[in-house]
Amino acid sequence: MKSKSKGERRKERRSVWRLASAFLLCCALVAIPAYAQQYPVKPVRMVVPSSPGGGTDIVARIIAPDLSKRLGQQLVIENRAGAGTMIGIEVVAKSPPDGYTLLMGLSTLAINPALYKKVPYDAMRDFAPITLAISSPAILVVHPSVPAKTVKELIAFARTRPGQLNYASAGNGTFPHMSMELFLSMGGLKMEHIPYKGTGPATIDMLAGHIAAMSGTILTVMPHIRVGRLRGLGITSAARSSVVPEMPTISEAGLPGYEATQWYGLLAPAQTPKDIVAKLHAEAVRVLQQPEIKERFAGDGADAVGNTPEEFRRYIGNEITKWAKVAREAGIKPE
Repeated sequence: MKSKSKGERRKERRSVWRLASAFLLCCALVAIPAYAQQYPVKPVRMVVPSSPGGGTDIVARIIAPDLSKRLGQQLVIENRAGAGTMIGIEVVAKSPPDGYTLLMGLSTLAINPALYKKVPYDAMRDFAPITLAISSPAILVVHPSVPAKTVKELIAFARTRPGQLNYASAGNGTFPHMSMELFLSMGGLKMEHIPYKGTGPATIDMLAGHIAAMSGTILTVMPHIRVGRLRGLGITSAARSSVVPEMPTISEAGLPGYEATQWYGLLAPAQTPKDIVAKLHAEAVRVLQQPEIKERFAGDGADAVGNTPEEFRRYIGNEITKWAKVAREAGIKPE
């Protein structure tokens, strides 16, 4: 029997190696869906990048119980506040992409890159979006001493008094701050920004007449609008809110194209298996579609959304572009 040459033996080894590699790859491809079908097999951590009791924390704790039931595992809320929400966001960005660490993200995910030179995450690269959960518009309000009863009238009034009017916010870089800066940018206006440590103190000074204007949450300002202590001019969302359908949007009331909403959404670390993302998306949307969940959020002036991962990714990208432009035009220099 003729012995095989070294070249032939080498070819045989290569063939065996290729077959073994193909077999292992097939096993891996089969194992991924099987793993996703079993997921989750242990508790899931949901990181909230803010303190207990804040808006992000409330959203997470409303959603978590029903999502836990649907997943068949406990959803553990972990508050990791600090650095403008960047500490908690970074924790998730650097976590294993196995579906066991999730982020209840919010608007600052897209706002922070416009405000800070060093952001420890890339909002588009480091996360796998699951769904936009909640959209919470604000209302542009003025003190009754301001002689403007519509958005158009406020724009006309402010244009004749550049820098003479002031507006309040819950702090530098917060949604109330940036939504007002967007309003000023699009309207070609100048107002003095007065930052406060939270919405509560800002509202108190607004009611006392020390502040001319503010972008306030529906839950905070509507009681004062109804009794005439504040005047609501328009809602910040692109469409009217089902919570206050009588309130026109800022866009339709005098500043076409204006849109700004505080939002909260569910994300996982980048490279999380698509089947796991799909499962989390399906279950989260089912939770958000429940009438009692919708009603609970509506009571706080918010709308349950539940869009697709692809739609949420595009939304985040658009938010990053928008707030970067606002920061540039407002002359806000990254810290």
